[in-house]
Amino acid sequence: MSENITEQDLLDRVTVGGGRGIHEPATGDLLGLAPRHTGEDLERAVTAARAAQPAWEALGHAERSARLLRIADRIDAVAEPLARLLAREQGKPLNGPNARFEVGACSAWLRATAATALDEEVVVDDGRQVSTLTYRPIGLVAAVGPWNWPLMIGIWQIAPSLRMGNVVVVKPSEYTPLSVLALVSILNEELPEGVLSALSGDREVGAALVAHPDVRKIMFTGSTATGRRVVEASGANLARLTLELGGNDAGIVLPDADPEAIAQDLFWGAFINTGQTCAALKRLYVHESVHDRVVEALAGVAARMPLGPSLSEESVLGPVQNAMQFGIVSRLVDDARERGATIVTGGAPATELGPLFYPITLVTGLEDGAPLVDEEQFGPVLPIIRYSDVDDAVASANRLDAGLGASVWSSDPERARQVADRIEAGTVWINGHGGVHPMAPFGGVKASGYGLEFGVEGLKAVAVPKVVTRPAA
Repeated sequence: MSENITEQDLLDRVTVGGGRGIHEPATGDLLGLAPRHTGEDLERAVTAARAAQPAWEALGHAERSARLLRIADRIDAVAEPLARLLAREQGKPLNGPNARFEVGACSAWLRATAATALDEEVVVDDGRQVSTLTYRPIGLVAAVGPWNWPLMIGIWQIAPSLRMGNVVVVKPSEYTPLSVLALVSILNEELPEGVLSALSGDREVGAALVAHPDVRKIMFTGSTATGRRVVEASGANLARLTLELGGNDAGIVLPDADPEAIAQDLFWGAFINTGQTCAALKRLYVHESVHDRVVEALAGVAARMPLGPSLSEESVLGPVQNAMQFGIVSRLVDDARERGATIVTGGAPATELGPLFYPITLVTGLEDGAPLVDEEQFGPVLPIIRYSDVDDAVASANRLDAGLGASVWSSDPERARQVADRIEAGTVWINGHGGVHPMAPFGGVKASGYGLEFGVEGLKAVAVPKVVTRPAA
């Protein structure tokens, strides 16, 4: 039972002797040894999943939804030890929109998924025939997740798949396997054997999973480059795909915006999870009439946000999760400085806190074409670009081959909507950025992927349509 377990109990469940060392980003300390699963482990998981699927489907929507609700209760019962494990492994602090928030989102999404109705639909009833549309399970779903929101995005993939009667094999990021393995162990307290399993390993294991001939659906969240390889690997068996890929989300601040009123929401739109979020605000275009006030207001918010150890109750910003991403952040800031940009805040590693800490860095004086503007930084850095014409700002927002999210900031909702309608992105927020809702479909366009998650559309995405036609009575 999960109700009385501790953080160490969760670690003991998922660590193995001789496994691969997982280190805490905030301290560099060894957290635990993750299993090194192999191709043989993959075959065992697939075989067990295929054997379990018919009975899991036969339970029906009501019973499967009831299981999801019980799982949500179990997650709530171990929310604190699970959040502490997540904070230590991923690096995000406990407080703010971070580890405790992420664990809470897991149970919230499970409950929302269980409650979402997907009823049979009559699509034709013309007096001659009646045609009804239903959705059936696909079969085996491969869920390949990232390291930035490993638990929450894992549930985004797992919950609808299970609800629709599928079985799932999860492949977490090699950077954050332990917390995902712990989460799967909690889910499996309410699931039949074989319905859900997780494989901890390197990219070779993930590549073998998405190319496996028995996989019928792949849900992948990660970079565009890796997403292209997933598409290629899935071609042999025509697996259906939901791809949530890289984003370089633009925000446009219109001249009528109130800088002080929007500063807090702008800040968290850009720097939630220390900027390590696919749909975070990553380049901000600000009208010249309010540019300096927006920069000043953002700098003021940044100065009030504590950066520190993941387990500190005072911290709301943490380290960059891994050395590779830290190197990308550092390179882009150094390049901006060499181009003559102004570093308003931050701009150098916070070595007094640890080797992977980088402070909030606001950068002005850049234009389109600079690497910090054109490349996804995925970290605590935001370029703020001055513009004079709204048409130019829209063109700048649309010029890159990324289209996950975007935002428009204005005191005039109608004017903001007119601009939002012109932006090429799967989601455009007005006077906010990055907020998701379990009933609002979410997905990207262009190189940010395709397919939808959440709500009714998310359930349809992990199922196959079936039309039954009969003569009218």
